[in-house]
Amino acid sequence: MLRVPPGQWLSAFHLPGALPGSLYDSGSGQFTGTPFAGLVLKPFVGFAAPSLEVAWTCVTLLFVAAIGLVAARALPDPVPRRTALLAAPVLVALMMVSLPVREAASPGQTAVLPVLLVLLAVFRVPAERPAGFLVGLAAALQPGLLLFAPLLWLTGRRAGARAAAVTFAGATALSWASLPRDSWTYWVQDVAGTGLGGAPDSLANQSLHGALLRLGLSGPGEIVLYVALAAAVVWTGMRRAARYARDGQVLLAAAITGCVAVAVSPAGWRHQLLWVLLAVAGKVGKRAADRTVWPVAVVLAMTLSADVLLPNLAVLAPVRDNVLLLTALAAACAVPFLPRSSPYWREPVPTAYGRPAAARWSRVPLMPFWRRVLSRPNLLLELLLIRVGYSLYSHIRAAAPTSRTLAESNGRLIHGMEKALGIDIEHAVNHAVVGAPPVKAFFNFYYTSFHFVVPLTILAALYWRRPGDYRWARASLGLATVLALVGFWLFPLAPPRLMPDLGFVDTVHGVQDLAHPQYGAMTAISNQYAAMPSLHFGWSLWCGVVIVVLAPRTWQKLLGALHPLITVCAIVATANHWVLDAVGGALVVTAGFGLVYVLSGPRGALARADVSLSMPRPRTPERVGSASPSGERTSA
Repeated sequence: MLRVPPGQWLSAFHLPGALPGSLYDSGSGQFTGTPFAGLVLKPFVGFAAPSLEVAWTCVTLLFVAAIGLVAARALPDPVPRRTALLAAPVLVALMMVSLPVREAASPGQTAVLPVLLVLLAVFRVPAERPAGFLVGLAAALQPGLLLFAPLLWLTGRRAGARAAAVTFAGATALSWASLPRDSWTYWVQDVAGTGLGGAPDSLANQSLHGALLRLGLSGPGEIVLYVALAAAVVWTGMRRAARYARDGQVLLAAAITGCVAVAVSPAGWRHQLLWVLLAVAGKVGKRAADRTVWPVAVVLAMTLSADVLLPNLAVLAPVRDNVLLLTALAAACAVPFLPRSSPYWREPVPTAYGRPAAARWSRVPLMPFWRRVLSRPNLLLELLLIRVGYSLYSHIRAAAPTSRTLAESNGRLIHGMEKALGIDIEHAVNHAVVGAPPVKAFFNFYYTSFHFVVPLTILAALYWRRPGDYRWARASLGLATVLALVGFWLFPLAPPRLMPDLGFVDTVHGVQDLAHPQYGAMTAISNQYAAMPSLHFGWSLWCGVVIVVLAPRTWQKLLGALHPLITVCAIVATANHWVLDAVGGALVVTAGFGLVYVLSGPRGALARADVSLSMPRPRTPERVGSASPSGERTSA
């Protein structure tokens, strides 16, 4: 934000006294706050315009820090000592990098202040009427937060609820008296700000109304459906919020109410969804291993873009475009947060760990702290982490150096090394395959089809059948992939098909214009110079090793060993890799397995423990109503 020139901070919207015209002038159309918000900002803009960017950024950061401190102290008892110490800094750090705070740092966005006012009213102001006054001010800045008045009423703070309603009405009346034209525009012409600052169906509007418009609905039918859905969300969410507030989970109740307020508003902008991040205060799951699923899902949804969380497929567009809204609706209406009366609130079902493995190297500091989990991990958490991990891998790979001169220089270096070693077989194999169309079609299909399918199938089978081995295999694959990223960055390499004057034929992608530095559309898909090491061969070798080690039958082991052999033939025949690229892929996979061995011990110990956990236990005789040897029924 500090890089934005000062003159551009006020050009996006018209504030009273700063620029002539209305708050919602069609020439700017970026201010999304209420008329009361514009009235509040008026005196600040007058004297702080030259340094508004610095002041606004600092105040926003201070508000975020205050929210973190208040929310951390509002966690329901009992709070472990480590949680009490880390809650505030961790929450503040997460909010700083979250999408709502990043967008709220723009001038004129007052989404952070209403959250702070509500939290102060609920947790730090004991008197009902002053607390209601703060809630009313927050609702005047963000009308949907008026739902906190019913929450106060349902939890017995009726004087505070009345004070909130009166304050909201008074602040709105003051804005009507001071800014009648803007008030008419906001409340009547654009109902509660719908369409101000952007189209109602834009991705920034993460409300039910915006989602229905993005689905192609419009007209009276859409309005009726929106009102019905909003009523259902308010009814369900407010009942849940009141129940958790009476249970002593007031912070969770406030987060649920905030999620409901943004979801049912005609315009629920992304910078208003900080409430979703506060919903991590709720506990979900009976097992200790499941407790991290909800916080991780919320943090990922609130900090990463939707294309990182979900692949760019048309069938997933309705979900991908509404990730924040769906997360808010889940927190408000669906996620089964545990009540404090649950026996699993204090003591969830513990995670099964294997015996600590003996250190392989005495100087490895991680060894004493590496605990080998034997139970099956949570499926949703695994899918989230695999998807996010692959997205980050793709982004890092795409961001690796793409210098054509350097990549071709390294290509000539690799080609010269292969000539010296007598293994420069790529050209002969490539042209032999080009002359045999059936063989060419087979290798093209194998190259493009099995790279992802086989590893994912193996991981799915291990997850279901052998959880301990799944963790071993997943960790080795992940470490090998991270090591490969280092190679992509340090050694950009042009594959044979992108080497001018060597006469290779790209059998998969077709003829490439080697005179053009971008090589057509392929560069937009991925970094074409991320070739050393070859993960096409590396992942296939990982598949072969896992199958050979774990498969129970000989024919399965033979198929597993055949997969990397066919893959190395495919990457050479299609001119997508040098032979030494496959050697690099083998090295990173070997290093991945080796690191897992060093850190967690031999796989055999995990496998034996995993089998013992999965074996059926002997049935014990029933104690209640069991039959005695004489045939009579007895009771315990």
